[in-house]
Amino acid sequence: MARSDQVTVTWKQRGLLFEGVTPGGRVDMASAQDEPGRGASPMELLALALGGCTAMDVLAILQKMREPLEALSVEVGGQKADEHPKRYLSLEIVYRLKGDLDERKVRRAIQLSEDKYCSVEATLRPGVRISSRFVIEL
Repeated sequence: MARSDQVTVTWKQRGLLFEGVTPGGRVDMASAQDEPGRGASPMELLALALGGCTAMDVLAILQKMREPLEALSVEVGGQKADEHPKRYLSLEIVYRLKGDLDERKVRRAIQLSEDKYCSVEATLRPGVRISSRFVIEL
C-alpha cells in the first residue's frame, strides 16, 4: 500500500508569509520577491528537498560501504524559466565530501541515490533535467 504524507500550509495573516507544518516539524515560507528573508520560497524548498533526500541516501550508503567520510554537503542550483510558471528547467547537484574516500564507491553511492532511492529526484526527473558532480577533499 502506498504511503501518504500530509502537510498543512497556513497563512500568517501578513503579506505572503506562511507556516508549513509536517509530521516532522515546521518551516516558514515566504514569497522570494515580496517577503525576502522572511522564509524559504517554495522553489527553494523544492531544491532543498532534493539536496536533503540525496544527501541522506549518499551518507547511508557510504556508511554501509564503511567509507571514512568526515564531512558531506550538497549544493543544488537551478535554472528557472523566465515565463510563468517559472519552473525549474534544470538542476545541478554538487556533492562535496571530505575524507580518504574511494572515488568508485562515492560514484556508486551517488548513482544509487539518483537512480534508485531518492524519491524527490524520481518525482522531479521526468520534467526537469538533473545533472550532478562530486568533489572529494582530503
